[in-house]
Parts: sequence; structure tokens; C-alpha cells
Amino acid sequence: MAAGAEVHCGSTGPLGFPDLPPCDRIMPLMGAAIASTTLKVGLEIHVELATRTKMWTRVPNVAHPDFYDLPPNSAIDPVVAALPGALPVMNREAVELSIMVGLALGCTIAPRSKWDRKNYYYPDLPKGYQISQYDEPLCYDGSLRIPGVAGPKDIGIIRAHLEEDTGKLGHELPGGGRFDGSLVDLNRAGVPLLEIVTQPDFDDAEDVVTFARELRKICRALGVTEGIMQRGHMRFEPNVNVIIETGDGHRYATPVVEVKNLNSFRAVRGAIDHERQRQVDAWRKDGMVMGPGMKSTRGWDDVRGITVLQREKEDAHDYRYFPDPDLVPVEVDADWLDRIRVRIPELPLARAHRYEHDWGLPRKDALALTDEQALCGFFERAVDALVERSNRAINEGAAARALSKLILNAGAKRANERGIGVESLGISEGQLADIVLLRDADRIGSSAADELFGLLCGTDEPAESVAGRAGLLQVRDEGAVEAWVEAAIAAQPQAAQDFASGKDAAIGRLVGAAMKESGGRADATDLRDRFIARLRT
Repeated sequence: MAAGAEVHCGSTGPLGFPDLPPCDRIMPLMGAAIASTTLKVGLEIHVELATRTKMWTRVPNVAHPDFYDLPPNSAIDPVVAALPGALPVMNREAVELSIMVGLALGCTIAPRSKWDRKNYYYPDLPKGYQISQYDEPLCYDGSLRIPGVAGPKDIGIIRAHLEEDTGKLGHELPGGGRFDGSLVDLNRAGVPLLEIVTQPDFDDAEDVVTFARELRKICRALGVTEGIMQRGHMRFEPNVNVIIETGDGHRYATPVVEVKNLNSFRAVRGAIDHERQRQVDAWRKDGMVMGPGMKSTRGWDDVRGITVLQREKEDAHDYRYFPDPDLVPVEVDADWLDRIRVRIPELPLARAHRYEHDWGLPRKDALALTDEQALCGFFERAVDALVERSNRAINEGAAARALSKLILNAGAKRANERGIGVESLGISEGQLADIVLLRDADRIGSSAADELFGLLCGTDEPAESVAGRAGLLQVRDEGAVEAWVEAAIAAQPQAAQDFASGKDAAIGRLVGAAMKESGGRADATDLRDRFIARLRT
């Protein structure tokens, strides 16, 4: 074998791995010296669309918030249960939501796509087949640029096709009692499911997580899904293998492993990192390389932090795809596409870029604010309110920077405590603007601003009135401020001596003591200046 040759077997798969020569042997490579390894990952993502009804019938869709808690097997009808003579009718809104995602990912929208039957048996698949799309998907050939670990990275999108979800199998009786068999719940069967398939463009697990997070933000911003991963609204399936280069210049590709149904970013990262090491260790033992029938499916054990073998993976021909005879093709003309296109809002990465470059926000803050579409709207309305109430004395950039700190500090803390979004805390955009104006005029201190934020949640009173009643308005009495300074020095003599001798950190104890004396009504910056003048001059 020539040095530098890459050894693997088989043919190209659905994730676009390169064409490979036929091969039916196992390479005896025990003890081979490994010079380097390169991770290769493609990603499949299943997104449950939050339409009110299912894909092929008007039965409620349990991926919609109104129907989350339906009793088992209550969201079914003859179509879902696959009773004889029941015929499917396409959900138009599911098609439109799928096209919105395709457009957001830069995909070409097929002017004509068709429905196919994907045949396989499973207890939670009543028909014995899944209605899906095979060779003519709705969306194809797109890309998404992400901020990768080595710089901006374009991830190719092979396709985004629409299908239906399956039911679920459970092993507990109502109330948590153990059941030795499997219980079938068909509530999820027939839920509109968008499957997005990427090129194998990832070589780092962190980039996969970044892509997954960004895709979730896009789908939530578009309003196509609630994106609650614990409910299975988005499920990630990385297809992982490793390119191994040995010391003699040969390259080997390990068999591809698909890790199924990951519903957390932690699991995505953990499964990929585990597979990278496991596949190299397996190759050292058995020398097996990628080839026909070599792909396998594994599950993720979150407790042990390992993947476990589930089954050998089927190839496309095993599903015996053929066009569904009960459904007509989907034809998307220019007018329909234009009507869908105008529904697409500014996407999260583009909005974060605008916050960063137009308003001067730190990148970390810009990304945090664009995590949720509702928070973006709340933040931008607060910016508008602050600019207007300041009679444009404060420009948009300054307003955005001041409000972002308030929202991401005082707001995020309270939102996390309550398990809700900042926009749902009960504080208005105008009240937020007034907090910044009070702080800008030195009417309240920085710590008082955070406290005032909490006091305004759930009330429509003016910010200044609440601050006055709570004793948060700063005192301008020179005598009172000087008295607080003297009291702090008396309470913290060692800190005063340390600061006077040049230990800058000691001023924190002095300012804290003076703020305590003032009941929070002093200005920390003013106090700092007074201690410097008193002890350093």
C-alpha cells in the first residue's frame, strides 16, 4: 500500500461522507503507531414543529404549549392509529414553518417535493411506515456560519425535510409503578417533524454544540418550535468517526457511529468526546474501518458518561422507500415563497452583530440578549423608551449599554430565581429607563439600582416614587456624607491605615462600611473620592 493512502470501505452515506472503494476485510492494525487523529462529525437534528394540529390530521399537536399535558393516547384518531381507510391530509402551516427554517439556513426551496413511505416496524409506529421525504426534500443545499473555536466556520446543510414523529414507549404505569412490558403512547405519533442534516463539517465537539445552540435560537426566533429539549422538541444525533493517521503516513477512517436522541448540549458534547476516544481504542484492538454495513447506532448513558451499542445501522435501501400514493407533491411557487419570506424576523446572530457593532455592546452581552426573541423585543423597547425620556440626551448606543448591564445583572438574577424570562418579571420598559435616568443623575447608587429593579417588579408605580419610599435616593447633605466617612474610618481603622499606606484594595472595606452607615443612600464613587482625599492627601 502506498504511503499516504486512506483506508476505508464502502459507499457514500446520507451525511455526504466521501465515496469509498469496496472492501470486505478487517485491517490487522494492533500496535500501529498513531501520529494524529482528526474528528469528523455530521449532525442530524429533529425539530418538533409547534403547529396546533398534527402533520396529517386535525388532532391536537402535543408539541404545542396548549396541549403539553394531555393524558396518554388522547391525541389520536383513525389517521394516527392507522385504522383501515383513514387518509392523511397535509398540514400547510407545517410546510410553511419548515420553509422558514430552510430560508434562515440559506437553503434552496424545492419548487416541487414529494412524500415517501419509509418502511420499518416498531411498536410505536402504527402504520408500519413513516411518511417522510427521500429523494426530493423540501429544502436543500444551505449553510450556517458559526463562531467556531478556530474562527468563523461555515457548516453545510445537505437537506431539511419534513416528516412525522413516532409515538413513545414507556415502562412505568401511571403514578410511577414498574411495568415489565412496554406501554405505547401515540400522543406524539404524527407530530410534524423537521429533520435537518448537515455536512460532516465539524472537527471539534465545541463547534457542534455552538451550531446546536445557534440552531435552537434560530428555530425559537422563527416561532417554529418551543425548543424545550427536555420535552424532546429538539433532538440531536451526531454521526461520528475518526480519521487516524499512522506514523508510516497511512490514513484510516473508523466506522461511523450515530448517537441517537440527545436532548441536552452537555450530552452532545459528552457523546462526541467519548466516541472520539472509544473509536480510536476500538481501532487499536480490531482494526475495523468504515465500510458497507459497518455503521452502527449507539445510545448515550448520561450517568456513566459512555455510549452503548443499540443496533447495526440500516442503509437507505433497507427502508424500501417509495412515493406515498395518498399524498400529492408539494409545489411552492414564487408568490407563496414571498409570503413566507416576509415572516422571517432578524435572526439571532445578525441581531447580536448589530448590538455589538452599532451599539458597542460586548460580544458576550450581545449573545446573551439574543438568546430569546422575547427578551430582544423587551430590550429594544427599553432602549427606545430611554432615548425618548432623556429627550435624546442619551443616544441609542449609550442607552443600550446601560440597559444591558441592568437586564443581564439585576434582571437575570431574579429571572433565574423565578424560572421565567426577564420580560415576564412585571417591570416595564419605561421603569427600566427611569432607573437608568436616576442613576445617570446620581439620584441613586449602583447597588440601589439593582435593589430598585427588584422593587419595581410587579408594580406600575414610578421608579422615583418607589426609590424615595424605600430610602434609596442618595443624600446630598455634605454633613451627612462626611459623617458616614468618619464613621467608616472609625469602624475600619486597619482598613484606613492600610489604604493610607498604599494598599488600594483596602478601600473596598471602607466604602462598604460607609454604605452600611448610609443605609445605601450614599454614592459609592463619591465615597471613594472622599476616602482618597481624606487618607491619601
